[in-house]
Amino acid sequence: MSQPSVPSTLGLSRRNFMTGTVSAAAAPLLVSSAKAEAPAAAGAELREPVVTSMRINKQAYELSLDTRTSLLDALRDHIGLTGTKKGCDHGQCGACTVLVDGKRVLSCLSFAVMNAGKDVTTVEGLASSDGKLHPMQQAFIDHDAFQCGYCTPGQILSAIGCINEGHAKSEDDIRDYMSGNICRCAAYPNIVAAILQARDQMKGA
Repeated sequence: MSQPSVPSTLGLSRRNFMTGTVSAAAAPLLVSSAKAEAPAAAGAELREPVVTSMRINKQAYELSLDTRTSLLDALRDHIGLTGTKKGCDHGQCGACTVLVDGKRVLSCLSFAVMNAGKDVTTVEGLASSDGKLHPMQQAFIDHDAFQCGYCTPGQILSAIGCINEGHAKSEDDIRDYMSGNICRCAAYPNIVAAILQARDQMKGA
């Protein structure tokens, strides 16, 4: 036998109570869903290509790049300057060293868009237009300062930066300020000798 319904003094029925409870429980889910969509939209905007202008080896470039593109990947994959090497990709080996406005930069740790309007020099831009090698390049050859050669472009750019910074006054200085460039072939004594030779030639240039 069915129970007679008892009218509520608050004007609530069991049906209304259950409907309200379900709606209240679902509300946070709807809000969190909306919040989840907002970062997704922001992330999509960040992935939109950005036109970045810079001078690389004295030549102007305009590149349409994802904002997350490293300077290293821009040089290698977008311009074809593969002399700059990808070693550890964590800023620990120095193989990707380039000069930005004359200063040493680990290109794997620098976003390309951060270098807009700047002058970037890679190993391809060191020799003169008539093919004459930079004094540092020639010194590395003269002192046989490489074996496999993979780290050599980064070593050469870092060595030029080291001299420009005034950190090549002695062999100990050179070893200290070149310690971020790793040579797995252990050609370090020859590298130091090459830097000493190029230092004197660069001063006289």
